[in-house]
Amino acid sequence: MSFLFAACRPHTPKPFQILLFSITWICSSTRTSVGSQPPGLTFYFGTKTRYEEVNPFLLENPLLVTGKQDLLPNMCTPIKIVSVIRHGTRYPTHKQIKKMKKMHDLIVRQEGIRSELVEELQRWDMWYEDWMDGQLVKKGEQDMSNLAYRLASLFPSLFTKDRLKQNNMTFTTSSKHRCVDSTKSFISGLVHDYFGFPQAPESELKDLPYMEPVINDHLMRFFDHCPKFLAEVEDNDTALHEVDKFKQSPEMRKVINKIATLLDVPELDLSADLIQMAFFICSFELAIKNITDSPWCNLFDQEDARVLEYLNDLKQYWKRGHGYDINSRSSCHLFQHIFQHLEAAVTESKSSQQVSMPVVMQFGHAETLLPLLALLGLFKDETPLTAENFISQSERKFRSGHIVPYASNLAFVLHRCDMAETPRERYQVQLLLNEQLLHFPHSHNSLCLFDEMKEQYGHLLDGCQIAKECAIVKANRSSEDEL
Repeated sequence: MSFLFAACRPHTPKPFQILLFSITWICSSTRTSVGSQPPGLTFYFGTKTRYEEVNPFLLENPLLVTGKQDLLPNMCTPIKIVSVIRHGTRYPTHKQIKKMKKMHDLIVRQEGIRSELVEELQRWDMWYEDWMDGQLVKKGEQDMSNLAYRLASLFPSLFTKDRLKQNNMTFTTSSKHRCVDSTKSFISGLVHDYFGFPQAPESELKDLPYMEPVINDHLMRFFDHCPKFLAEVEDNDTALHEVDKFKQSPEMRKVINKIATLLDVPELDLSADLIQMAFFICSFELAIKNITDSPWCNLFDQEDARVLEYLNDLKQYWKRGHGYDINSRSSCHLFQHIFQHLEAAVTESKSSQQVSMPVVMQFGHAETLLPLLALLGLFKDETPLTAENFISQSERKFRSGHIVPYASNLAFVLHRCDMAETPRERYQVQLLLNEQLLHFPHSHNSLCLFDEMKEQYGHLLDGCQIAKECAIVKANRSSEDEL
């Protein structure tokens, strides 16, 4: 059985089960999800994508657990899981709603002979209101409670009633309401749906410490606490110059011209931002209300969708992904925190102690996950995404909707293999992204020895000091300034 313990050996699931990401993404542009319309658009919504698009079997059964056979066999026992989870489906933000109203008002003002599509859009109820401002929706609560049920079902030896009652599970969240509410929905799904604990009045829940998540923005919103990132990227008007260039590209101008013709409005009244917002209305209607025949979707075809997806991916790439080093480096504190949890479990296990905190769930944003994945070297294309290479990047690895849809999740699962041939082979790690095995970038395999992982990412554990990474270096400093 030595094949089980060789460092980072290939680990390929059965063909009829969950496909590896490298296969899934090649095929994703041609597949369609059961029950989702209009066909051809749903895979291009970027960060506004439903979780069901990456796991379409959940449309039929949201509690279905697959991939158990892809985990390590019975002689290996999972002893710890550390996850970073994006919040569930949410309402548009205040800024997005403002753009929605502007786009809708532009259509409503149309007079004279109008097309059937324009009349449909004019009759459409602009039901989004400012108070919604990015809050979690009912579907988002279900995203989280269902995810809790599936993860607990996948790792029943980690998610136990006793560990919950004894506070051997930790739930950390960003301070944003959508994240806090996502965490509470996850806990509720675990407590009530999976463990079957009876529902109780909210006043009584305060007496149960495991029902209250811990807020930690330094961990889950590290980007807000990194001066260098804020100065060089977040608040820098030139940081997204590739995005701005693509808004004026021939591909984008073609989409704008087409929509202006369909709506019979002057092209000058439209912009790339307004067109993208109309596309996002289509995505919100599907994600929030499961409306599959929204007139907003009828404005676009698959060619338009590819352009608008690329516009969104350019933004995510340069603002949160591989575009600038500080994007990923700002997340090194989170990675170190994750690794410390794994190492603590290895230390306890080697000392024949029970792992004190076998379940660590952390809830944040797409902006939390993307820098972390970039830091790990994942989904990095050989050529950077730019305004000029839209066509050549059609098969790119970095597609935000496939990586960080609503409720996306990255899990580090630590296994103890008692029948390993050497001590080095005893502790092994698997990565799961959105409940699917993910290959380590250095080996292209889905299984890695813990010690090898420690060696591979040693430069991040020892050489990524967040205070230095995020410090703003003053230019033209004299030797006297440095004394």
